[in-house]
Order: sequence, then structure tokens, then C-alpha cells
Amino acid sequence: MNSAPLQAIPDIHIGRVYDQRDPECEIHYETFGRLADFFGRNTPPHRHYCFYQIHLLLRGSVRLSLDGQVYGGDAPLLIFTPPTIPHSFYSEEDTDGHVLTVRQEVVRNWYREMPGQWPDALLREPVFFELSSLPAGCADDFAALVQTVELLQREFDLNAKGHSALLLALGECVFIHLSRLLLAREPATAQRSERSEDLRLFLNFCDLVEAHFRDHLTLSEYAGRLSVTEARLNDICRRMANLPSKEVVHERLIQEARRLLRYSAVPVSEISYQLGFADPAYFSRFFAKRTGTPPSQFRLTGQT
Repeated sequence: MNSAPLQAIPDIHIGRVYDQRDPECEIHYETFGRLADFFGRNTPPHRHYCFYQIHLLLRGSVRLSLDGQVYGGDAPLLIFTPPTIPHSFYSEEDTDGHVLTVRQEVVRNWYREMPGQWPDALLREPVFFELSSLPAGCADDFAALVQTVELLQREFDLNAKGHSALLLALGECVFIHLSRLLLAREPATAQRSERSEDLRLFLNFCDLVEAHFRDHLTLSEYAGRLSVTEARLNDICRRMANLPSKEVVHERLIQEARRLLRYSAVPVSEISYQLGFADPAYFSRFFAKRTGTPPSQFRLTGQT
């Protein structure tokens, strides 16, 4: 892949660009083949700033650029792409498998509930590996990963009772099997130094936002906890997410507000308090300014 700055690389929000049935979904599933038909078998560099993505290819072959490193291989293989990491693909017509896209805050919540079990840096590095390259004892975990993704695939298009909860449970199982595989493989080469520090700071900022978005910390407080200046934090966010740091925080608030409005019967005023707003009227103006719709109307019309 070329050395284009991150802001020049398109950020693709899978639920808004590809599948608009639920633009704010927490977990999205699609086959690799259908995504390749939509975006092209020769998919140019792109990224997903607030999503993790797993490509589990079961047929064919692929050549890709992943964070500036070029890989190629034959299925079965796995590609793991953390948020913000640029990637591009070239695949033959018969290449197919599964693609799972999961919001970063969902994944972080899963791992927060398993303290001490996984290295902190486990999900921060992009990974490419063929099944044939794994230690012999990993075959069972790879098979379990495939089976779990297939269960999630069947559930994804259903609308049965407990659908959202089951998707989240299956998604967490997928990531546990993935984590076992990541721990078992050979250590990856060192991260490229020219972007490692900025990426580390950006991901640490995202972790802080996830922990404190309801507390309405100032940008100065966020920057202080990261031991950087407010200006540097803003510059990092613009380069990594094409957003100022303030909008990264506001997007997380809006995402949570949408989720509560769509999936709960909690009054709008109570939602505003849950999200740390002291004045429900101010929350309504904040939401309407960023979505074009007042929260009460958003709930009534089921808008996304």
C-alpha cells in the first residue's frame, strides 16, 4: 500500500455504506463474496476507525496490504484488523468466507469483563495467518472459531426473541476463540515505529472515552490523563479518525443515545441523565444538531 496519510484513506462505516438495515448495529455479518461483489475484488485501501474486523476465508486465495505489509495466502486463513488500520484486498472470483465487523466499544466491554486473562496489546496489532502456519494444537480452536461464526451467520438475519443478546454472546465466543489463536501463534514482528506511538495514544484515548463518555470530561482532562497536549491529541484524532478529538467523544455519546432510544423504553429525560446531561432540553438540542432529528421523533419513527 502507498504511504498516503490516514485522512486520505476512506473510512468505511459498514452499516451506513453497505447494509443500511441497521446503520448503528453493534455486530455485522456478511460473506466475503458478497462484500467483494459490492466493493470489488480489487478493493482499494480503506479503514474502519471504530470497528474491529475479522475475515475468515474458507475457499480461494487472497493478496492484501495490511498496515503497509503485503501478504498472500490460500484458504483457510484468518485476517484480523483492529480499528483505524488501513487495508486493501485482491481476491480471485472463487474466494469466499466470513466477515465479522464489531464495534470497538463492544469488544472492549467483553475484555473488561475478563480481567487479567489476555495481554493488553493482544487486539491492537493486525494479523494475517493461514491455518497451515499454526501449531498443530490450534486446529481445534480454528474449527471452533469457524463453527461459532457459522452460528452467528444463521442468527444474524433472524428476528427471534433474544436475537440481540444471542448475537452478542456468539460474538464474544468468536473473540475468545480468536484470542486463543492469537496467543498460540508465533510473535509478530515489531510494530512500525513511525506510527506506533500515535496509534497507541489514539487507542488509549478511545479506551478513556469508553470509560468516561458519560462523565463529560473536558478535552484538557483527557489530554492530561494521556500526558499529551490538547493540540497533539486533536492532531492525532484528525489523522487517525479524520475527526477532531471533541467529535470522537460526541460520536460515542450519540451512538449510546441512539441505542437507548431504539432498544429501551426509558423516557428521553432519563436517557439524558444516564448520559451525564444535567438538562434534558440541552440533550435534545445536542442530539438534534448531530442527527437532524429530535430524540423523541427519532424514537417514534425508528430512524437510524
